[in-house]
Amino acid sequence: MKMTLTAIRASVVLMLICGLLYPLVTTGVAGTLFPKQAKGSLIEANGGLVGSELIAQDFQSPKLFHSRASNAKYDPTAAAGSNVAVATQDYVNAMKEKMDALRQENPSLEDIPADLVTVSGSGFDPDMSPEAAKAQVPRISKETGLSEQQLGALVEEHTQSRQLGVFGEPRVNVTEINMALMKQITP
Repeated sequence: MKMTLTAIRASVVLMLICGLLYPLVTTGVAGTLFPKQAKGSLIEANGGLVGSELIAQDFQSPKLFHSRASNAKYDPTAAAGSNVAVATQDYVNAMKEKMDALRQENPSLEDIPADLVTVSGSGFDPDMSPEAAKAQVPRISKETGLSEQQLGALVEEHTQSRQLGVFGEPRVNVTEINMALMKQITP
């Protein structure tokens, strides 16, 4: 009986420490040291919420940069990869269809960056490669009337380098570049 009471007391103490105290302390510290990140890295414009730096959106307008494809249909509650093996004919056919659609939308596109036709593992990666952004410049220039040089400068301005100079790849956040683009095309 004594061992049972000791086990119950230890369980209650550990539940309070691990289930209540630790989460409250880490949430408080995160909110104090990193308030923007603790709130979801939200992006606000014109007094309203337009998205998050961490979650892709489905931009369909030919005047805007398009995000990577999403098997989760850009729904963060439904994160999902395709689970289709790259060696299957279904995958090859899907890639051909995506590349054909991309070439129709961007007729001057010769080399297609992989991230314009493949999906990310989570299904809502908010970034694309600088090459993927540059590949969309001719289409956006034609649709908006902005010069390719202006759009190229916009891509360069929004290209983030590797983290700490070593980790990851250079990337462009699609929501942020589209917000900057909309400021240039909207009087």
